Amino acid sequence: MSPDDRALVDRFCDMLAAEAGASRHTLAAYRGDLAAAAAVLGSLGAADAEALKALGGQWTALAAATVARRSSALRRFYGFLVEEGLRADDPSDGLPRPKVKRPLPRLLSTEEVAAMLSDAAERAVAGAPLARRNHALLELLYGSGLRASELVSLPRRSVRRSDPFLILRGKGEKERLVPISDAAHRAIANWLDGADDSPWLFPGGRGPLSRVRLFQIVRAMAARVGIAPERVSPHVLRHAFATHLLEGGADLRTLQALLGHADIATTQIYTHVDSRRLVELVNERHPLARRHRGESD
Repeated sequence: MSPDDRALVDRFCDMLAAEAGASRHTLAAYRGDLAAAAAVLGSLGAADAEALKALGGQWTALAAATVARRSSALRRFYGFLVEEGLRADDPSDGLPRPKVKRPLPRLLSTEEVAAMLSDAAERAVAGAPLARRNHALLELLYGSGLRASELVSLPRRSVRRSDPFLILRGKGEKERLVPISDAAHRAIANWLDGADDSPWLFPGGRGPLSRVRLFQIVRAMAARVGIAPERVSPHVLRHAFATHLLEGGADLRTLQALLGHADIATTQIYTHVDSRRLVELVNERHPLARRHRGESD
């Protein structure tokens, strides 16, 4: 990437961080996509519509989701240049717009999660420190719907026995309230009772537990109760949290807040999980349905 392009990308990323609250991971992703485009175009700042249209032809071997992400990054980049008066025109109309079908999340039943929790709780009673830690990890993953990165980065002081929730800085550096169940509180207290002093709730080596290690722990816990390990991950447990809440009657707006989704469209993926229950909900709760049954409001 040329020095001129690098300067433009730096200004663009400064804007994303200041105005959109983009995380360092998001900024790194933007930089990577723009650098990949610059390697083909030669110059980001001077590229015209024809060059960008030809760029789409260079991406034919890439997955649709990758093409969509790179196109989105370039559109936002050139929109920024126009807004800042750094370009008179926006050449991004020629970029491809592939249709990306969002994959449905893998699901665990309530019985399967209950089996994992029951096994983890029984092992924690035996008193082994790692068993107590694993039980607390599982209670938080499923009971609060945390992302893996959010869980492993929790400071030790973030969970207080007197508070039914914690304030979490999640994706995009946005803060949200995360409820903590009584079972999770008990599991965490059991884990911390006698645990080594550390600034992290779940330490691992010289810093917090790594996401890779968390992934391994969760899969091992699944295997112990007869669940195929490839079906389970920290993110699958987050999906289970959302799915089972929706099945229990939670509305999408509440679910959006609990999961920390910026856009409710992201949360709507969970409406597929129990369409029969949603139809029954309309038939039972809608005023017209009650009138048809002869009930008063």
